[in-house]
Amino acid sequence: MDKFVIRGGNPLLGTIRVSGAKNSALPCMAAAILTDDEVILENIPQVRDIETQRKLLVSMGAEVELGYGRAQHRTTISCRLLSDPVAKYEIVKTMRASSLVLGPLIARTGLARVAMPGGCAIGGRPIDLHIKALEQMGAIIVQQHGYLEARAQRLKGAHLIFDKITVTGTEDLLMAAVLAEGDTLMENCAREPEVTDLATLLVAMGARIEGAGTSTIRVKGVETLHGARHRINPDRIEAGTFLVAGVITGGDLCVANCNPAHLSSVIDKLEECGARIDTLSEDSIRVRSEGNLRSADISTEEYPGFPTDMQAQYMALLTQAEGSSVVKENIFENRFMHVQELVRMGANIKLDGRTATVRGKTPLSAAAVMCSDLRASASLVLAALVADGESILDRVYHMDRGYERIEEKLRGVGAQIRRMGNVFNSRRETVEVEN
Repeated sequence: MDKFVIRGGNPLLGTIRVSGAKNSALPCMAAAILTDDEVILENIPQVRDIETQRKLLVSMGAEVELGYGRAQHRTTISCRLLSDPVAKYEIVKTMRASSLVLGPLIARTGLARVAMPGGCAIGGRPIDLHIKALEQMGAIIVQQHGYLEARAQRLKGAHLIFDKITVTGTEDLLMAAVLAEGDTLMENCAREPEVTDLATLLVAMGARIEGAGTSTIRVKGVETLHGARHRINPDRIEAGTFLVAGVITGGDLCVANCNPAHLSSVIDKLEECGARIDTLSEDSIRVRSEGNLRSADISTEEYPGFPTDMQAQYMALLTQAEGSSVVKENIFENRFMHVQELVRMGANIKLDGRTATVRGKTPLSAAAVMCSDLRASASLVLAALVADGESILDRVYHMDRGYERIEEKLRGVGAQIRRMGNVFNSRRETVEVEN
């Protein structure tokens, strides 16, 4: 099992590039189910979740070419034949995004059998919102033996009001609605850039959508969709993680290939902490810090609020800020699993339900720590970058689910980080290395 070995103390200097957003790429790959034609996606990140999605589509009968290097992170997907519309548990057990194939499968084939999703154990992400909405559109859904089975001759447009804002629910139902008969009105929708990215692809495929990126989306169903070429958005969470890395190490870092407009809440909080951030262009940001950081509270919210996917990284930063900061987690009830590992490194953090109080500035010392989920892994990497000594991070396969070769990117700007174990490779080759 792979480990990261990180020696702290180096400021990060130079330019670091952001990969495509896996949380945009996954629903866009699922959208290819909706057409007989080829869908070409560019700026696909080389991460484990993308490989899992590739396996899932192939298991259904799709043809998927996933290329990196000279192929410039591009995938070509053909779902002309969907001989087995089943999302098998063996494939999707590590990935919550498996539920994203439910809507497009039933819209395209009239049948879907989807294993209940897996993924990070950070709290409930109930699929009942998907089920309720699809039933309103005429689907008959039963749950048994760990699978959801949905049937419909053709979905009907409906007025859908989400009881709770849900990103995957909004994406799943948006894909279902584009091939439904009639009009669909969706209210209390997620406004995340990933939803807008998916809608952009669907419109390029011939869908009729209005309001993506707002809380109300209107869809006029069409008979068929065609192929399209689409470039995936930059990963705003990876970009935010690198911004925090520049600040926490007292560095001078240019974060390139990002979208500053998607990072406003993160930038605001980093500036409140004392960082200096300049937007250099429409796709690059410079972050600088002298190390004199101040405390600043956060409360996670749906977009455009402070993202829950940045909470753990920001908490690592707060351990190095003077004063007391309060972190309130409003999205997932079990997203403080990184706290105990940060405490092992010397952090002063107290938990009270969904609220954490961080007291700084606290010197961190190297330790052997365990990565429990994707974003918790990122927070421990950040803490290790400023800890005294050499830290060992175990179970970094969580990191590989959503960050593309992060150790190589960080090493390129001065971090002392190396991987030990079995290097993840999208071509499913396993090589024993220490690099």
